[in-house]
Amino acid sequence: MALNRGGPDLRVRLGRLTLKNPVLVASGTAGFGEELSDFFDLSLLGAFVTKTVTLEPRPGFPPPRACETPSGMLNAIGLQNPGVDVFIRDHLPRLRARGVTVLVSVAGDSVQEMVRVAERIASEPGVAGVELNLSCPNVEDRARIFAMSPEATARAVAGVRRAVRIPLLAKLTAAAGDVVAVAEAAARAGAEALSITNTLPGMAIDVARRRPKLGATLGGLSGPAIRPIAVAAVWQVSRALPGVPIVGMGGVTSAEDALEFIMAGAWAVAVGTANFSNPRAPLEVLEGVRRFMEAEGVSSLEEIRGSLKPW
Repeated sequence: MALNRGGPDLRVRLGRLTLKNPVLVASGTAGFGEELSDFFDLSLLGAFVTKTVTLEPRPGFPPPRACETPSGMLNAIGLQNPGVDVFIRDHLPRLRARGVTVLVSVAGDSVQEMVRVAERIASEPGVAGVELNLSCPNVEDRARIFAMSPEATARAVAGVRRAVRIPLLAKLTAAAGDVVAVAEAAARAGAEALSITNTLPGMAIDVARRRPKLGATLGGLSGPAIRPIAVAAVWQVSRALPGVPIVGMGGVTSAEDALEFIMAGAWAVAVGTANFSNPRAPLEVLEGVRRFMEAEGVSSLEEIRGSLKPW
């Protein structure tokens, strides 16, 4: 696919971060990029968001870790990762060598831990920004999910913002009681952009065995099943915070899905679950958005962002 030819301006700005186009790979759906690189050049995309990295290695939850559901999937990985030092030593150099715009997803059990991970990441060349994972529903103590509380979200974002100078995105969840209030707290605390939404809590049962289908019992629901919820959350937040860039995600499998998010107010989109069934999905979404803009005579994304018309 020739994506660099003349045509519509696909560039997008997320605070200080300028991306060549609005399509990202969502965190946790393509590891650290090695496997997806077998299918296309990751540098063609706006950015690649890595699997979440923590201070120390984490083994994750026991298997089974994923199962299909109607129009989606459940996963309970438990933030398995090799730790920040191994990521920097073994994985970041490969992404950097390919010319990929890298956003590193960062998480921790405390604000202090998030800050320490972000500081390590921010000092490395080749990192365009940090996405603070505040909403993963697969941590052991769900009562401590930062993104469920405006106050906890603000503490985490402010702590990391004070510690690093590189662009900072806050990843939120539509499962919060008031996602707008959480988004406002994140923006006030220093997040330059918001990623909406992470997976939503879910559960599936094997009725023949009378056991949960996931080793951790509960997991995160993703895929087309959650897209209407995600689009609604993006629309609500964009209306409340019109100047804050949003990366919309949740069931993006086609250009039409991506355009839904953009018309609802998203500045960019991230492709996630679709990568498991179609590793070229991000590139196909990007090409489809470009074709739509050409067919409609749209010269830049700003012309369609937030262009939803009322009845």
